[in-house]
Amino acid sequence: MGATAEELSVKATDMLARLVAFDTTSRLSNLALIECVEAELAKLGAPSWRVENSDGSKANLYATLGPPVEGGVVLSGHTDVVPVDGQNWTSDPFTLTRRGERLFGRGASDMKGFLALALAAAPDFVGLKRPVHLAFSYDEEVGCIGAPSMIREMAANLPKSACVIVGEPTSMNVVSGHKGISTYLVTVKGHEAHSSLTHHGVSANMAAIRLMHSLVELSEQLERDADPESPFDPKHATLTIGQINGGTAVNILARECVFAFDLRVPPDVDPVEVLEPFHAEVQAMDAALKSRYQDAGATIVKRSGSPPCRPEHDGVAERFVRRLAGDNGPPRVVSYAAEAGQFQEAGFSTVICGPGSIEQAHQPDEYVDISQIERGAAFMVRLAEALVQ
Repeated sequence: MGATAEELSVKATDMLARLVAFDTTSRLSNLALIECVEAELAKLGAPSWRVENSDGSKANLYATLGPPVEGGVVLSGHTDVVPVDGQNWTSDPFTLTRRGERLFGRGASDMKGFLALALAAAPDFVGLKRPVHLAFSYDEEVGCIGAPSMIREMAANLPKSACVIVGEPTSMNVVSGHKGISTYLVTVKGHEAHSSLTHHGVSANMAAIRLMHSLVELSEQLERDADPESPFDPKHATLTIGQINGGTAVNILARECVFAFDLRVPPDVDPVEVLEPFHAEVQAMDAALKSRYQDAGATIVKRSGSPPCRPEHDGVAERFVRRLAGDNGPPRVVSYAAEAGQFQEAGFSTVICGPGSIEQAHQPDEYVDISQIERGAAFMVRLAEALVQ
C-alpha cells in the first residue's frame, strides 16, 4: 500500500525544502544536490548513473525505480536555477518559506517542485510491474546543455519507455509542444585609438551597433510574418539581445564588443534559414574590418540549440498523462523551450506537465501554490496505480 496523496504532499514539501537549500544557479556546480538524490535512491536500492560534464563539475543523473523492463515512464526535470542577483526577495531565496498557501524559494516553481514530488513518490515506484525512470539534468537554464548526453545514454542503456513527462511548470495541465531555442554569441573586434582620432582606428561598439540594429529589424520582420493560425503566444518566432559588453573607456575607440542573443522558433520555422542573411552580414563586416586592420573582425558562434517539441497526433504520452492529470482541455503549447524537444528528437513520446506556473519562474519571490503540490502528489499516486498493471 503506497502513500496517500495527502501523505505524499507532506513528504514532497519536506523534500522541496531540502532541494531549494542547494544553490544550483547554473554558473555553479550541482553536485551537492546530485549527491543528495543519490543517497535517497541508495536507500531504496535503486540503481542510478551519473553523466558528467567535461570537467566533472556538474552532472546529470538518471535512475530506475522498479523492474528493468519496457513500457516504463520517464520523469524528467532540471536541477539548475536562474540567478537571484539584483532581485528584491522578501525572504532568503534558498530557504523554503511558507506564507499563506504559497511556498517561496528559488526553484520552487521552476522546477524543483516536480523533482521533490518524484523523489517523495520514489518508494512507491519500486515495487511496480513497470518502471519509473528519473532523469535529472544540469544547465537547462542556459540552453538545455546538459540533457542530450544523458538522453543518449538512457536511449542506449535502458529498456524502451512508453513516454516521458517533463515537469516544467504548467499548473499540472498537459502541454504537448514548445518552441525551439538557439543562442548565439557575436564578437566584434575593433582597433583602439583616441576617440578624437576616429580615422586612426575603428570602434567595435559602433560596428556592433549596426549588427544589433539588423537583429532588431529581423525581430520586427518575424513578428510581421507570424502565422495567424499559430497556437503559440506570441505566435511568431522571437529574437532578443540579452547581453551586451563592450569598450574600456568613454574616450577610447572600443577594442571589442560582445553581445549574445537568442532565437525562439515554432516547430515550422527553420532557425538556420531565419539567420542566413545575418550570418552573411557578419561575414561581410568581418572582411571589411580586416581590410582596415588585420586585428579587427567579426564572428558569430552558436552557443546552444534545443529543438522544438512538436505536438504528437494521438501521442502515447499525451493520452496517458491527460488521463493521470484529469485534463480534458484543449491542446496546449508554450513559448518557452525545454528538454521535451530533445527527448522527442531521440524517439520518446513526450509531454510537459508539472506543478506551478511559468509566470512565477525567474521572478523575485518565486513561489509554488501548496494546492499545486497537492495536485502533483495526487498525480504521482495515480501514476503508481497505472504502472501496477
